Amino acid sequence: MSFYMLFTTLAIAFILTVAFVPVLIPFLVKLKFGQSIREEGPKMHAQKSGTPTMGAVVFLMAIMFSYLVMSFITKSFSLTTGLLFIAIALYGALGFLDDYIKVVKKRNLGLTSKQKFLGQVTIAVLFFLVYHFGNFSETLRVPFTQIEVNLGWFFLLFVLFWLVGFSNAVNLTDGLDGLVSGLSSIAFAAFGVIAVVQNQFEVALFCFAVVGGMLGFLLFNKNPAKIFMGDTGSLALGGALAAVSILLKQEWLLLLIGIVFVIETASVILQVSYFKLTHGKRLFRMTPIHHHFELGGWNEWRVVLTFWGVGLLAAVAAILMVQL
Repeated sequence: MSFYMLFTTLAIAFILTVAFVPVLIPFLVKLKFGQSIREEGPKMHAQKSGTPTMGAVVFLMAIMFSYLVMSFITKSFSLTTGLLFIAIALYGALGFLDDYIKVVKKRNLGLTSKQKFLGQVTIAVLFFLVYHFGNFSETLRVPFTQIEVNLGWFFLLFVLFWLVGFSNAVNLTDGLDGLVSGLSSIAFAAFGVIAVVQNQFEVALFCFAVVGGMLGFLLFNKNPAKIFMGDTGSLALGGALAAVSILLKQEWLLLLIGIVFVIETASVILQVSYFKLTHGKRLFRMTPIHHHFELGGWNEWRVVLTFWGVGLLAAVAAILMVQL
């Protein structure tokens, strides 16, 4: 496996993103494609209203271009490549439609929950069908053992839960400047290293392309953000993370590598459940949980850096687990 090729893929995605985001920002401003801030969100976020969104269009194009070009150059284009494209491109397209409705139609919630869920499920089913008829392994390893269970068609239910669940998890986490950009860089870097260890060059190439695109975008997305990725990016990144974990047969490891995404989602579920059970009481000040810390007096940078730190430690632990 050529580390030069991996670095080149990362560099291409990074350079393209850094080159074209500054071009996109004034274009989005001219079109008035600005982010609408939820009224029920933290009051300190009101100043972010109008910040250009849908910036993921650039880094997604950069990622897919660099990955596709390097796949052809290295002659590693395969069905695995197609599955990764299904995850990142179609979830990105669904997010783009959601963002478009928000910023153009001025409907702050975008697609309805049913419409978004139907779209997510449809993409997951398509991923499964290509995966199934491509004769990929449909086993799941029992955690902390070497035992693998063949799920057959029940693997479809797992794929649906995994892709829909993590696309939503990353989407929920995308509430602070640079939070998802940094966490995604860490998560895909970890899976990239694991793919190298497993000699899965196609997946490694994809992961390093994502890292390059995300690091380039982070330069403009860090606090104070000049541009947001929107659902276009968060849904695509979540779907792609789930797809990578499935292709590497490291599904359960995603719970560790993506621990911040898991915690953010769990906080929302716990908050809603507790609210209903106690007839109006709250377990957290606000969810997703990054808002809980904000309302507790933490500034945005402190929350983001802390969550990045947790994600980094989890990623290192995951890599060590695989190598051991």
